[in-house]
Amino acid sequence: MSRPAVLGPLHAEWTKFRTVPSSWWLLAATVALTVAVGAAAAASVGTGLCASAEACREDTVKLSLTGVWLGQAAALALGALSMGAEYGTGTIRTTLTAMPHRVPLLAAKAAVLAAATAVAAAVAVLASLFLGRLLLPGDVFTAESGYPLPSLADGPTLRAAFGSVLCLTLITLLGLGLAALLRDSTGAVTAGLGLLYVVPVVADLLSDPAWSRRLERWAPMPAGLAIRATKDLSRLPIGPWPGLGVLAAYALGTLLVAAAAFRARDA
Repeated sequence: MSRPAVLGPLHAEWTKFRTVPSSWWLLAATVALTVAVGAAAAASVGTGLCASAEACREDTVKLSLTGVWLGQAAALALGALSMGAEYGTGTIRTTLTAMPHRVPLLAAKAAVLAAATAVAAAVAVLASLFLGRLLLPGDVFTAESGYPLPSLADGPTLRAAFGSVLCLTLITLLGLGLAALLRDSTGAVTAGLGLLYVVPVVADLLSDPAWSRRLERWAPMPAGLAIRATKDLSRLPIGPWPGLGVLAAYALGTLLVAAAAFRARDA
């Protein structure tokens, strides 16, 4: 494929992305929800709930990144609306007339979404860790007590931060894949939210601990969010990187199936 053929879809998708106000609102919502919930979680530790670090037994990095749990809902909607809105308005026909090669078109849309989400997620994660340092009580969480404040100079913290950015980016791609497959933004958001939030609730309701743990290992949200943990990793249902791999399998697998369906059927 020639260079213009590669850059053409990327330029077109970037133009559509930056000229649609909802794209920027959803990126802002991703940042705001991630930072606000993380700050609230960090601030709650300083309200007398923890007399000492030993009593709290908190993972300060994971606590600061609590907001990723909610920020991913906005990231999912961003991915779903980027494709579903074109089906809803009928502009997908215009898009396919201008760019008839469907797989490169979907790949270009995924690349633009991934880049934009990664930038917003990086801002959200860095702000969450910074606010965690400010809001966590420094007289309780100290390096001497085994609870250093969040810092990117620490290897596990850097892994949690980088992995959280990847987590939000993969959720956006999952939303895109669902919208391309279902050809409806509402259906994609509903299916995505159910997959992310309902499955963990079902896992908590199961009376069999073995099945509950299996669901936590293979459901996309609990598996993906394991990347935030920096302490007591042996107690997790799945390790940080394997968990992120599970989420990546959901997101990229959905995109591959969607690409095959997008190529095979009419607009």
